[in-house]
Amino acid sequence: MSTDPPVMPSLTSGLDETWLTLTQEDILEPELPICDPHHHLWERSDYRYLLPEFLVDAGSGHHIESTVFLECGAFYRPDGPVEMRPVGEAEFVSGVAAESASGAHGTTRVAAAFAGFADLSLGAGTEAVLTALMDAGRGRFRGVRHSAARDDGFVIASSHRPPAGLYLDPTFRQGFACLGRLGLTFDAWVYHPQIPDVMDLARAFPEQPIVLNHVGGPIGIGPYAGRRDEEFAQWERAIRDLATYENVCMKLGALGSKRAGFEWHEQPRPPSSEDLATAWRRISKHASTHSARRVACSRAIFRSTKSHAATPCSGMPSSA
Repeated sequence: MSTDPPVMPSLTSGLDETWLTLTQEDILEPELPICDPHHHLWERSDYRYLLPEFLVDAGSGHHIESTVFLECGAFYRPDGPVEMRPVGEAEFVSGVAAESASGAHGTTRVAAAFAGFADLSLGAGTEAVLTALMDAGRGRFRGVRHSAARDDGFVIASSHRPPAGLYLDPTFRQGFACLGRLGLTFDAWVYHPQIPDVMDLARAFPEQPIVLNHVGGPIGIGPYAGRRDEEFAQWERAIRDLATYENVCMKLGALGSKRAGFEWHEQPRPPSSEDLATAWRRISKHASTHSARRVACSRAIFRSTKSHAATPCSGMPSSA
């Protein structure tokens, strides 16, 4: 009997652009300046979301002044040393940023900064890759995201599956140490049961800025489906404990993704803002309330994009 975990649909599978338009709302505070701190651009076999598509969303009525691109495995170099292939993504993003900065597409500065990918498990050899990313970034490269998001209970189709315990690995930490020497940040992406691994990393490197992605990755699919109360309690404790580390901040986003388990994509029309506020109240209240008190993940960063979402946040680009 196979012991492989079940494969869940990819995050972009079944995305229906017509469905996304069925709920429309007036934009609140359209004059409010916004920096979108986390979005992707990519072209996959089942979905295209590049600069033209992003500009449609960004131009929906909000005052988005600038954005931050996050690595997503886009446009790697097709050949050359494997460890250097992610530099192709930095080259691609730099081109997009330069095109946007020309003003030819309006005032929004897309990819004014970005976090790329370098395989930190290369250990000390990571520094050469980071230097190449900095060169390709033309002043816009700010740090690295290296995902450790993994669960033995499920696999998301088309997603990278990192080794278990990645952030605890000594060789990974040799590569991680290179970030501080070069003045770079680290974006941590884990599922909520793995938040203690981020705490261990923050404790071992107290001077290294760490940004926890996706509100700490609360999961509501696979073995976590139907267990929202139990899993919320685990997530809540972990976030409160993580708050004691001053070098960690958190991005609030991705709750519209399929992996969060709210199943919006199965409804006849997208949720309204009130629907989202009701469904997300416990998570967002815990994160933002403790942020204000500097108790849980202080300096929380809000974000909104559509690049791999299954659900739109009505009146604005949706959570990715």
